Amino acid sequence: MAIAFTFPGQGSQAIGMGKDLAEAFPQARAVFEEVDEALGEKLSSVIWEGPEDALTLTANAQPALMAVSMAAIRALEASGLALKDKVSYVAGHSLGEYSALAAAGMFSIGDAARLLRIRGNAMQAAVPVGEGAMAAIIGLEQADVEAACAEAAHGSVCQIANDNGGGQFVISGAKAAVELAATLCTQKGAKRALMLQVSAPFHSALMGPAADAMREALAGVKKNVPLVPVVSNVSVSPSSDPDEIAARLVEQVTGRVRWRETIDWFGANGVTALYEIGAGKVLSGLARRINKEIATTAVGTPADVEATVAALA
Repeated sequence: MAIAFTFPGQGSQAIGMGKDLAEAFPQARAVFEEVDEALGEKLSSVIWEGPEDALTLTANAQPALMAVSMAAIRALEASGLALKDKVSYVAGHSLGEYSALAAAGMFSIGDAARLLRIRGNAMQAAVPVGEGAMAAIIGLEQADVEAACAEAAHGSVCQIANDNGGGQFVISGAKAAVELAATLCTQKGAKRALMLQVSAPFHSALMGPAADAMREALAGVKKNVPLVPVVSNVSVSPSSDPDEIAARLVEQVTGRVRWRETIDWFGANGVTALYEIGAGKVLSGLARRINKEIATTAVGTPADVEATVAALA
């Protein structure tokens, strides 16, 4: 029985997340203190008290979600569960890949926080507000979504940003092209085509300047060999080579989050249980829609930590 830990991405944030972990485990509280120190500000106050519009900012949400995931990891470790002894693979959805790598020891918590702050700011700055957009497309085949994007692009950018599984895709690019593609997807029979309230066209070619920023930032940070292999969003293959992983992280800024294929890869390689580490249960829901044979468990509270340690003892 192989086990994988997965780590959530943007959209899973909520005011108060991780506070019960910090209150129950000194090791979890230390994570939030380390993130605050690394960023030179009390991000923990925003996480636990709000306001919500501050937490939702990309530059805050990304390190905040990593902090909650790492608080859960430290609580599991404090309770006697060693990642390298129990877990075969880690993977994260978009920014969650940084959480996965911090959990596997490739990055320190402080470096992961600083990298995600740089990433969030660079992604926000890459495209002027209002010029990019994203839309969720539900209930349409991938080939039809790709055809709609190609037809709508007309020399600008429109592409699949996320393949989340269960017939759910997110498209990203120039605002007019994404709006047209969403209309075309509806005409092709999509159940829903919903424009998303996001601040930038993430995981599209328009994020090129942010990819350049991450290439520079990753080159200057200490990278250890991860304790367990990470399955990359863009390659859907496991790696323990820090330089290769860093290169995939740069590609990920403009590339597709291939989450459906990631869960399929786990199923094909003997993974029978997925544990979603951190805030929310988004990934657990996606995994159940992709592969019902894999058991899913969300680990975000002290009670979840206790149950997980008992289950994996």
